[in-house]
Amino acid sequence: MTERRELESVIYEREPPIARIILNRPDKANTKDATLVQEVDACLHEADRDKEIKVVILKANGKGFCGGHVARWGPDENPYPDFGDTFEDLYKGTADLFLWPTLYLWEFSKPTISQIHGYCMGGGIYLGLLTDFCVASDDAYFQMPLAQSLGEPGGHTMIEPWLLMNWHRTMDWLLLAPTLSAQEALEWGLLNKVVPRDDLEETVEEMARKIGQIPLTTSMAVKNSVKRAYELMGMRVHLQVSHLLTNMVGAASDVQERRRKLIESGMKPRDFIEGGPDES
Repeated sequence: MTERRELESVIYEREPPIARIILNRPDKANTKDATLVQEVDACLHEADRDKEIKVVILKANGKGFCGGHVARWGPDENPYPDFGDTFEDLYKGTADLFLWPTLYLWEFSKPTISQIHGYCMGGGIYLGLLTDFCVASDDAYFQMPLAQSLGEPGGHTMIEPWLLMNWHRTMDWLLLAPTLSAQEALEWGLLNKVVPRDDLEETVEEMARKIGQIPLTTSMAVKNSVKRAYELMGMRVHLQVSHLLTNMVGAASDVQERRRKLIESGMKPRDFIEGGPDES
């Protein structure tokens, strides 16, 4: 029997041995405001403490998986209330929102599967591609537009060098911001498999059921061994350093000018890149 709890931005389903975290801001492209990030993190912590849960599926309602961080908002909105007005507040606020929850997803003790359809962009990459298994429908597409649009070197946790293990493709991904189809993402090593949209949920559920047959202690030991191997190569330290660099870069005048052009354009980051900023 499935237990279902609807939060403000996320739906949490519990059907042992499987738990599902469903992004549920379809009218906002499932963008990552503070509430969504905190609710995903809280659901992961709950699943970790639940002895009956062996695997977690991360998926989304709406037209796509996640449109990234909230890039602009109205005068009466504040998607990041803890960022404050000083560099000190911003550094602490971004760590609490974009660094530590991402590291927790990386270190989460039980196997995780992302179920990706439609768009997976910007900050959404860290929810979609940091899981242990990544399955996408054939209509999915991926992009990291931050350097080209907001002037940021990448997300606050730059997983790409470790995910791609190829510096040429990493530089291409981060600086040229290509939009990758699901098949291209598979060829780049970002995904485990690509399936027709109609088969996506069934494929992921079957994977979860198969993982759920393994003793929890065994699957946790496998995951622990794999993650420690990457961390021995320096991954965790690098992720924390990337957060520091991203905050420092954000204070630069040329970066702030780039952001101003994006905001004034009224365009989405992907459209801003493809159309080019107004240099007048």
